[in-house]
Amino acid sequence: QVQLVESGGGSVQAGESLRLSCAASENIFNFNFMGWYRRAPTKERELVAQINVGGNTNYADAVKGRFTISRDGAKNTVYLDMNNLNPDDTATYYCTASLLTRVYWGQGTPVTVSS
Repeated sequence: QVQLVESGGGSVQAGESLRLSCAASENIFNFNFMGWYRRAPTKERELVAQINVGGNTNYADAVKGRFTISRDGAKNTVYLDMNNLNPDDTATYYCTASLLTRVYWGQGTPVTVSS
């Protein structure tokens, strides 16, 4: 069973930065995609960023230019660097790993941004 463990969430002020980490229990290059979703209170879950096995990235419009997804194969870890955070970024962030039709989820890490 694939395990994804997120860390790095917390409470920050607007304009500050956070780095989220997602440690996978197996080789991250086994997956077609790895990414980050978020769910804010009263909102639907949304894709934030993803990276495919070839290294191509995709971002939600709301985070382009502020968030960066990256990976470290030696550590089987995917990162989400979040800069210039604003209160609209407040949500629980989930790491995902996709292999064909199977999607694995982490337990989530909360991010709170105060104005």
